[in-house]
Amino acid sequence: MRLNLGLVIYAVFAVLVGCGGGDDVISGVKDDPNDFAGGKNPVNDFSSASTGDSSNNSGLAGNEVRITMEVPGGVARDAELTRRNLKIVQPDRVQIYTTNTSLQNLGAVPVSMRTDDNGFTIIGFDDGLPLGPDVLIEASYRNTVMRALAADADRDVKINPFSEYLVRNTLAEYSEGQLQGILDCVADARGQLCLNKYVWSTLADQVHDFEIDIPPNADLNLALTTLSDRGDFSGYVAAMADYALLDEGSSGKISASSADYNAVFLGVELGQTSLESSVANSGQWGVRLAQEERLEDLNGVGYVYPALTLTSFDAFNIKVTSLASDIPYEREALIHQDGNNFFLRGSEQWSLNTHASSPGAATLVDNSRLLAGRALYQSITGRGTSKILGWTRNPYYLDAYTSAPASETVGPDRVISGYFSAGKAIELEETGNELKRKDTVEDHYLSVLEIDLLRQRGFDLNALNGRDLNVVYLALEFNEGAVPVAFESGLGTWDIAVNGSAEDGRATATITQSQAIQQIQRGAGGTVSSSVDTLIVPWTLSSRTSRLSDGDHNIGRLNLDESDASGSFVQPDIGVGASNPDGDLLAFNLNGSPGGDGLLIAAAQTDAPAPASGRFRLQGVRLGLANDSNTLTHFDNSILTITSDSTAILTPRTLNVTHSVSGETVSAPEFQESEDIALTYSDLNDGQTLFTSSSTNANLNLDGFFTENQTQFYLRLRDTQAGEEQIGLVVATRIAESP
Repeated sequence: MRLNLGLVIYAVFAVLVGCGGGDDVISGVKDDPNDFAGGKNPVNDFSSASTGDSSNNSGLAGNEVRITMEVPGGVARDAELTRRNLKIVQPDRVQIYTTNTSLQNLGAVPVSMRTDDNGFTIIGFDDGLPLGPDVLIEASYRNTVMRALAADADRDVKINPFSEYLVRNTLAEYSEGQLQGILDCVADARGQLCLNKYVWSTLADQVHDFEIDIPPNADLNLALTTLSDRGDFSGYVAAMADYALLDEGSSGKISASSADYNAVFLGVELGQTSLESSVANSGQWGVRLAQEERLEDLNGVGYVYPALTLTSFDAFNIKVTSLASDIPYEREALIHQDGNNFFLRGSEQWSLNTHASSPGAATLVDNSRLLAGRALYQSITGRGTSKILGWTRNPYYLDAYTSAPASETVGPDRVISGYFSAGKAIELEETGNELKRKDTVEDHYLSVLEIDLLRQRGFDLNALNGRDLNVVYLALEFNEGAVPVAFESGLGTWDIAVNGSAEDGRATATITQSQAIQQIQRGAGGTVSSSVDTLIVPWTLSSRTSRLSDGDHNIGRLNLDESDASGSFVQPDIGVGASNPDGDLLAFNLNGSPGGDGLLIAAAQTDAPAPASGRFRLQGVRLGLANDSNTLTHFDNSILTITSDSTAILTPRTLNVTHSVSGETVSAPEFQESEDIALTYSDLNDGQTLFTSSSTNANLNLDGFFTENQTQFYLRLRDTQAGEEQIGLVVATRIAESP
């Protein structure tokens, strides 16, 4: 789907109405050849200005959609190949009708139909484009029948296994009362405009951004099973279906008209690479860190800083929060080949890339949770070289924590999120102005922690003077030596004293620290071990000036160094990070020290007691090393329930990716809902806390700290299960209780 401002406005705010009545419509193209040579095939249309599903909506009237039927390879072996091993065909029959939770045909919708110059069927809705999920377009080819929602943001309706999965696993899962509530929202039945009516056009569109390959000779049943087995896809559809149940009272906006955030971003990936023929099919660890991007042209030097922007406005009396992000990142990877051969691919191997989300509406619930289905732009590296790579990223469901705003004119001071997104690297072939997809050379699965801290112009480092902070970090270190893989976590305290200035006048501070270090590592022979250590050396903190369009400013960005403060436009010894305006939450991207590349989070110590009750959404990453396997686990929708001042329950819901070293396979993300884990819960004072598994045969340990307002926990994870050493970093953020 190619996105632009006009489309965003259309998708979010156009007031459209669906209706019923009339006869079935049968296309007269049953005997036509499946030839779309003049049409737009996403295989030949890879662009960094779009998400994975390129749009084919040119030449449409305002009430029209274009349909493309894509069947699995086993259904039409000789038809034109498009993305994901699907084949484009001419449907034998097309129907448009309203439906219910039993997916019955309740009557046709009045439409007109025509065929465009490239052989695609165009449907015009006589009474306007539908917005709700109750209007389906059904297409038949030979003995295969599939359906799609008529509500689609870009009006380029793909009828394929992805759309069929969406129909079967949303409408059919609702009760009649739930569906009626959704339709009331679409119709603004209670006289109050309802933002969540637009969920369906977003969802119908975004399922086609998923880069999931259907087996080449599959029938429809196998294709649907493949999608059901992909935990990231099925979880996304389920989360968005729940999102659509929010009524108009849940749609809200942030307090400020606009709020900009410094983004601190850690992405940990496990995948499979065939980029180099000598190590084809080997597993690969990867780590991604937010990194400012330096731009230079005839007008001088500028910078793109990792950022999130929230913008609030009213449109047709709907309170809207629009969300967009652009996070340049650097990448480091380690290939792990059968036989325990390791090959480092450092940050110099990869061009600076970007993790950018397309702008779109989000829902603010209870002034504490920001919800949205997020689509990510594709990117391209290597233009002008012999190795052009296209990078795709699957959509994800955002369930982020936001703090309560300080006033009506200031936005939340933080947005805290964890999410999972799979992707591919695809070799591209340049033909004229087009880039054609060739072979997939990487499949990667990415667990993300993102800390977005409100920018404040004129930020003063003295806001941190005298602060006592709790601190936790996770870092990954890759080498080709005796210890190719090491994962390290630290937990301890910082004391900050502002005590000087750098040569350019920026304020500096000394950090006195004490941290307990845990590490798991894999030796060159494949053996897994663990160790502990301490970190007590002092560090230096300084403001990092940002170069903006109107000059140089302090906006809360910080340098972290071993001793002397680095300059504002060079890489510091330890990492770059940011503070919120009050200085009670800091986050840093660690760049090589301590322990490798990673994420460090620090929050003000507190005299408040640990929370004695409450439900918290737990998100984050767990890394596992065993003798013949590597494991990436993402806590996606887990729940931490504090039942008393000494007990808690963890309900794990995870996405798991496993690399078999000897088998040279990497599994697709598998959703797992495990049994509840009973935890002993301890308040260690100064905001520090400890959760340990109560069972005598379990070793789970979560230690860390909570914030003064008792809404967030930042915890490191340590466990051993069935010979696998596990380490990780998770955040738990409060879920508001229903009234």
